Amino acid sequence: MARPAAKARPPKHLVALAVVAVLGLVLVVDFLWASSTSSAWSSAAWSSRLNLSTSLAVEAPPVAKENKKDKKPVGSMDINATFADLPAPELKWEEMAEAPVVRLDGAAIQIKNRLYVFAGYGTINHVHSHVDIYNFSDNTWGGRFDMPKDMAHSHLGMVTDGRFIYVVTGQYGPQCRGPTAQNFVLDTETKEWHDLPPLPVPRYAPATQLWRGRLHVMGGSKEDRHEPGLEHWSLAVKDGKALEKEWRSEIPIPLGGPHRACVVANDKLLVIGGQEGDFMAKPGSPIFKCVRRSEVVYSNVYMLDGMTWKELPPMPKPDSHIEFAWVNVNNSLIIAGGTTDKHPITKKMVLVGEVFRFNLDTLEWSVIGRLPFRIKTTLVGYWDGWLYFTSGQRDKGPKDPSPKKVVGCMFRTKLHL
Repeated sequence: MARPAAKARPPKHLVALAVVAVLGLVLVVDFLWASSTSSAWSSAAWSSRLNLSTSLAVEAPPVAKENKKDKKPVGSMDINATFADLPAPELKWEEMAEAPVVRLDGAAIQIKNRLYVFAGYGTINHVHSHVDIYNFSDNTWGGRFDMPKDMAHSHLGMVTDGRFIYVVTGQYGPQCRGPTAQNFVLDTETKEWHDLPPLPVPRYAPATQLWRGRLHVMGGSKEDRHEPGLEHWSLAVKDGKALEKEWRSEIPIPLGGPHRACVVANDKLLVIGGQEGDFMAKPGSPIFKCVRRSEVVYSNVYMLDGMTWKELPPMPKPDSHIEFAWVNVNNSLIIAGGTTDKHPITKKMVLVGEVFRFNLDTLEWSVIGRLPFRIKTTLVGYWDGWLYFTSGQRDKGPKDPSPKKVVGCMFRTKLHL
């Protein structure tokens, strides 16, 4: 009798694998259930805290297209446009009669109760060739008269002995035209002009001052308007006349460049602030069109004592375009406005809105107030306790210190030192 065949059994190791697989499947199902429960609780909890809708269908917000006009340079959000402003007490300013014309890079000299205001840009394509006079006693403008035809129209060096005004070099014409070496002297009592010996070479905005019987001219920019000059010359003068036919070379200035205050105080010669570099004429331009070049603004203060330049405490921040923005009141220098370092991201020029004081007794700087707005190339005077300023180029607004409008306004504030 035939014996029935035995059923084939799977190998033991396959059985073990099947068991492991079943157990693994059970664990995965259990994990997914737990996760869904936890996720549902978490969503409900956040919805209750934020008071959000728990609707299952949530539409994603549309992705806004990038607007290149709104795109800001990297880091611009990190450095505010007004980063250079310093804390300053508020001053009460009173607006006075506006100048007959607006002026940028003009010049001004005060003699007693009169402020003589010279030249300057009206626009980039128009320069003034006359003098206006402001009378501090009755707060009026008047007495306009012409300058010599060969006299520079901006970036002048200028100083007075109390009657005669000595006018040195500067830029002749609008835009960024070349400089002249011609020098003049004005007799303010007769309104007559006379020539002085020309400088050895032309200069833009040199530091200029009368010291120990000599007319000193130093620094400024060279003929290309950008390269700083270090040369220092002097000429013996008296009562509006040159006592020598040629300029004498003196000890060079430590830092060259234009737009600095130059002061004689306590029988010492001081130069303050200023810059290296400036706008230049575009190569080949028939109108000498101005194009910007890099500039470095100084906070340095130097004093010439005999034959040695000494460095004094620096300004609270770098400041330029201040050659006629200062007065000496009770042995303190008061400086109003100017330009400081450009914005590190946008590279725009930054104007100054502070009023600085340099105490010549203690050699200490302080910020004593703020102007009605930031402004450069101010023309400053002081009379009967009042600090005055007029003209220049003001800022675009409280939050934008870059330059915009050329003005002829006149303001004053009572000064308490």
